[in-house]
Amino acid sequence: MSDSKLSNFITEIIDADLASNTHGGRVVTRFPPEPNGYLHIGHAKSICVNFGLAAQYNGQCHLRFDDTNPSTEDTEYVESIMNDVRWLGFEWSGEVRFASDYFEQMAAWAEELIAKGLAYVDFSSVDELRAMRGSVSEPGTPSRYRDTSPEENAEHFRKMKAGDYADGQCVLRAKIDLSAANILMRDPLLYRIRKELHHRTGDTWCIYPMYDYAHCLEDAIEGVTHSVCTLEFQNNRELYDWVIEHVTLPTYRPRQYEMARLALPYTVMSKRKLIDLVQEGHVWGWDDPRMPTIAGIRRRGVPPEAIRQFCDMIGVAKANSLVDWGKFDYALRDTLNTSAERVMGVLDPLTLTLTNVTQDVVIDADLWPHDVPREGTRSLTIGSEILIERSDFEEHPPKGWRRLAPGCEVRLRHGWVVRCDEVIKDAEGVVIELRGTADLDTLGAAPVGRKVRGTIHWLNAEHAVHAKVRLIEHLFDAELPGAAEDTDYRSELNANSMRVIDTARVEPYAAQAARGSRFQFERCGYFYRDPNDEGMVFNRIIGLRDSWSKAKQPPPRSKSASAQVKSAKPVQSVPVVPAELRLAVDNLVAKGLSEADAVRLCRDSALLAQWESSLKAGAPPKDAAKLLLNDLRALHNVGAGSASLKGVQIAALIDLLGGGRVARADRSALLSHLVEQGGEPEAVAAELGFLDRTDTVDLEAVVAQVIADHPSEAQRFRDGEQRLIGFFVGACMRASQGRADARALQQVLRQHLS
Repeated sequence: MSDSKLSNFITEIIDADLASNTHGGRVVTRFPPEPNGYLHIGHAKSICVNFGLAAQYNGQCHLRFDDTNPSTEDTEYVESIMNDVRWLGFEWSGEVRFASDYFEQMAAWAEELIAKGLAYVDFSSVDELRAMRGSVSEPGTPSRYRDTSPEENAEHFRKMKAGDYADGQCVLRAKIDLSAANILMRDPLLYRIRKELHHRTGDTWCIYPMYDYAHCLEDAIEGVTHSVCTLEFQNNRELYDWVIEHVTLPTYRPRQYEMARLALPYTVMSKRKLIDLVQEGHVWGWDDPRMPTIAGIRRRGVPPEAIRQFCDMIGVAKANSLVDWGKFDYALRDTLNTSAERVMGVLDPLTLTLTNVTQDVVIDADLWPHDVPREGTRSLTIGSEILIERSDFEEHPPKGWRRLAPGCEVRLRHGWVVRCDEVIKDAEGVVIELRGTADLDTLGAAPVGRKVRGTIHWLNAEHAVHAKVRLIEHLFDAELPGAAEDTDYRSELNANSMRVIDTARVEPYAAQAARGSRFQFERCGYFYRDPNDEGMVFNRIIGLRDSWSKAKQPPPRSKSASAQVKSAKPVQSVPVVPAELRLAVDNLVAKGLSEADAVRLCRDSALLAQWESSLKAGAPPKDAAKLLLNDLRALHNVGAGSASLKGVQIAALIDLLGGGRVARADRSALLSHLVEQGGEPEAVAAELGFLDRTDTVDLEAVVAQVIADHPSEAQRFRDGEQRLIGFFVGACMRASQGRADARALQQVLRQHLS
């Protein structure tokens, strides 16, 4: 945990409350996630703020799960959230708490509101409820059920609890003010019917409280003194306070305070979008190291101290803003600089044979640079055959070149000064070996009388250990994915967000370290030995300097981020093509592939052979590449595990999927079955019931239910947030299991939301 103290507008409030003894000297905060997905880095900020405030004031912080929607919640998410909080270095006060612990008390308070004439059961349809809310310029209109007597409402509510009414048949609404400027106060929903199994209470309940009703009461029950949330809940505070004011609390009335949420470019942090990325196979899972989830960041190798330092750096503000990744990168490099041992790894090896070296020499090499106050060494062996980074050699060097070239000298890190005397090429002109000599008098000493222009890293070819390296970049090419009008955020995924290098080598010291160890591969970046992979796999945590932002070179920001996105196309990343792959890549580009896809195929000989086999079976080159590189590869943690499929299967799959005979919702399941068990694609699709499905979707019913489930989003859409159409399309597609026609769906949605 960071030793720095928080200082912001919330600490000023707490200081004033303590001075006036407002809460009897107590400070109680809470972190209240809904267990419907994995936490992301935005939640990390909330965790650091809430737990940090409690620690700073010797108070308490509760971990409480807002489990009021059984249709989206799962114990898997509960466990993952608990793991994330502890991994970040925090521990909650007392037992883990759940909103479901308080369902009885919440229902009793609902009955109290009914008895006071402040709540009523409404049997209006979804369309009627929507119409009665009014708009920004028009007040709401009363429901015909608004003046039902408290006695009759109490009877209806008891029947709701008993399961006598169907899902969606009725709701419990607060009776507040239909002319309120804040539309949320126009008789909002308090309870709805959900006849689904709850992850903790099973089928004990079939009515569930709405968030705005539940979370303020949870705070009151737990004695929370400072309920900190993000700015999107600012308008909800009025309803929060109304509920607290109109029920009989035992002692305490809590208060809500809002802070800016954490927003970062080149990623998405909507749970809905993150779930889509996982379920649609764009990433291998919640812990994919490209994901902004805490699980993904942890898998990438980011230490928790860096996240805490980052959250301290950005502070707590009252206005939303986009935080540059550079601040996160600074905190990450600053943390790793003093915690990651220095070793050497070569990602793209080129052999350098030193013809005058006759025996190996053992070197005692430092694990830490001079400016890091830590000690430690490891043994390196240098001999006649070493491996250097291919990019550290240039046959025809440009002006100012400071690495190896014919006739030029460089120093090997911790080793000799060496000179390249001869370049060996294969029949196609690709450099396959260098031959040179070492100045054997320069081990640990500067050469006398001559200037050596650079130092490069290396490995002893005999002792170097094979490793797989994953180079991680931002998941999206666009600064604000999906923000441009009529743009699906999925279309802006960065094709080079993960590059896998199977040819890498590392020194024995790194290879012998436990999984979960972090190192700086000198001159290459910081790397993490993947703890979940049995092989020798290293994920690049971050480079030694920021090459991403230089490559992107985004246009200057306009007055608003959205204006910028609409006026400028995202800058596309350009793949770096190694010289030895140039000819092969050009051949694939000539067949219609993008250069990025061509490079990815050429880097994986097994995948390339599979692609060529599918072409012989009649598959279109571009379609085959996309299927192999995206859909099938995602099933195997970016490895070439899909090689079990033959070319004829790939070609048949493309015909099947391209012809629309298998719905998008069934696509992943079909691919998984074929990879795991084999078979002819059309026969397998028919066996699984996926082929030529004729079931129709009642778009009206699906849309009506989704809008009923998301009244606040529906109102925000009507108030002008037109981008929410994507949110509703996604929700309806999930509700229809991917079988709704997207265009027809949008038309029905706009009719219902108008």
